[in-house]
Amino acid sequence: MLNKKYMVAAALSAFVIAGVAFTAPNPPEDGFKNLKVLPKNTSHDQLDKIMHQFNRDLGVKCNFCHAPAKDGSRHPDFASDEKPEKDVTRSMMKMTLKINKKYFESKHPMIGDSTLTIGCFTCHHGDPHPGK
Repeated sequence: MLNKKYMVAAALSAFVIAGVAFTAPNPPEDGFKNLKVLPKNTSHDQLDKIMHQFNRDLGVKCNFCHAPAKDGSRHPDFASDEKPEKDVTRSMMKMTLKINKKYFESKHPMIGDSTLTIGCFTCHHGDPHPGK
């Protein structure tokens, strides 16, 4: 009787673990096409979170940095480097990482988990061109 309970519990545990393994977020199979600052293994959920944070911190939409798709689809061409704003963003991300590492011993505020860091909102406050 006791062995049956253990067998049922073990089977149930295996079922739960398998379910979690199949539903865990993974990066796209081929990876994202043009990540130059963010880690190559960034998941889709992580990237969405980061991009939506940029939207809020700069008060912009996706097309501020991303070029329109050449095929006429309604989604931007996320891999394209056509717009200079995308390179500016990468430079700002590197600057933020460097400042946080030097002065706050932390990682990027959207990737790491430190409370004392600077991020886009520190300077931008919802404005894509602060100080102008």
